[in-house]
Amino acid sequence: MTAKRIIHAIRQNDPAIRTNREAWLYPGLWAVLYHRLSGRLYRRRWFFLARLISQWARRRTGIEIHPGATIGQGLFIDHGAGVVIGETCVIGDDVLIYHGVTLGGTGKEIGKRHPTIGNGVIIGAGSIILGDILVGAGAKIGAGAMVIKDVPENGTIVGEPGRNPHTEASLRSEVEALKERIDALEAAVRILQQAR
Repeated sequence: MTAKRIIHAIRQNDPAIRTNREAWLYPGLWAVLYHRLSGRLYRRRWFFLARLISQWARRRTGIEIHPGATIGQGLFIDHGAGVVIGETCVIGDDVLIYHGVTLGGTGKEIGKRHPTIGNGVIIGAGSIILGDILVGAGAKIGAGAMVIKDVPENGTIVGEPGRNPHTEASLRSEVEALKERIDALEAAVRILQQAR
């Protein structure tokens, strides 16, 4: 069932695929399947064997998923090269991750130290999401974004460090309005000074 869900996600998200058979050539499919095995071993506390399988999968696919990571159904890792998913990362259902993405920690913290990614999130190529933060369901992370703060549901984050362009646009308009008000007040002060 897991493979069918991933194949469905691949067919939904990649217009280049023509048949279900082709999906078996995608490294993202294999990385997730290997993770299912290594994750089961990790939860049974067979840490060495779990890490051995995850490292073998990394060499084979170019995608590194720590066996301790929690991954929902329908994860599609497109292209996949250079993707890193940390130990305490939690990924929801139907998430799309492009190549070069890091879901990592910010240091040597103990406990939950990697991001939680909500359902239906799209993470652009080369994005870096660090720390115990929440990326809300349906959010979109632009290519190359650096995210170190929570992202609201259906939010869009771009840039480095990541910012919400919609919030910045309204902030910019507020600053412009304040500038216009200051200009008007300065003009009024000049008129009053001339009248003296």
